[in-house]
Amino acid sequence: MTRDAFAQLAAQGVILLDGATGSNLMTAGKPRGVCTEQWVLDHPLVLQDLQRAYVTAGSQIIYAPTFGANRYSLSAFSLEHQTREINRRLVALCREGIGHTALIAGDLTTTGKMQPQGDLTYEDLLDIYKEQIESLAEAGVDLLVAETMLGVNETMAALDAASAVCDLPMMCSLTLEADGTALFGGSAEEAVITLQEMGACAVGLNCSVGPDQLKSVVRGMKKVAQVPVIAKPNAGMPVISETGQAVYSMDASHFAAAMLELVEAGASIIGGCCGTTPDYIRAVKALLDQRPAGQ
Repeated sequence: MTRDAFAQLAAQGVILLDGATGSNLMTAGKPRGVCTEQWVLDHPLVLQDLQRAYVTAGSQIIYAPTFGANRYSLSAFSLEHQTREINRRLVALCREGIGHTALIAGDLTTTGKMQPQGDLTYEDLLDIYKEQIESLAEAGVDLLVAETMLGVNETMAALDAASAVCDLPMMCSLTLEADGTALFGGSAEEAVITLQEMGACAVGLNCSVGPDQLKSVVRGMKKVAQVPVIAKPNAGMPVISETGQAVYSMDASHFAAAMLELVEAGASIIGGCCGTTPDYIRAVKALLDQRPAGQ
């Protein structure tokens, strides 16, 4: 997919992303503390069933389960030397499951270890992201997404890496507080201005809190955005049950209603993060379809 093709898609109206992957994998039996990417490869039907359900619900872009499939994160499981193979196999798994019924985004995320929070330099991150992005591009993803980023600097490294190894469009979304500040400093508006200047095809937020707390943040991002604004929040705030499971506060109908308010505030690429399921995406799609033509 080219940047122009992405812009043309965005010009057609609201783009609907998928919902959560990780929380649904845990519901399906993935234990805590294991390598998610390896678990998916060992249980391929769980992922494929989930992604097909998202497409059926209305998702136009599906995130490949390559979230932590970079050399640094995989080293915690002694899998760093399999980085390219793991990314290739995970993308192939997605394509086998959904074919070309939706676009597949190669997913990457923060290490959380860029200086001064950790020991990785900008150049270290550049190499880490280059390896993963090159692997994703070779595997045939349609576009890229850097999500759940903790600050602008590491997101800039991901964008630099992408531009160095491929021509795929990249979306970027940060984890933000309800007041619009990033966990590693900076504001939502500053992130939009910086990342769009560096070539991001869309900028926004994911994870964070529930959509009911993000209207002013999205509105602020939209004021400075020259690219589409992304909103992919959690299903509200989680409460830990007696069995240790995270139970999120918003059901599908309330989530969908709040997401429609984010669209009215300026978000045009939307989906769900932790706690959301295909039912949530289906509910969002139903409300989007009920809007008057031209909105």
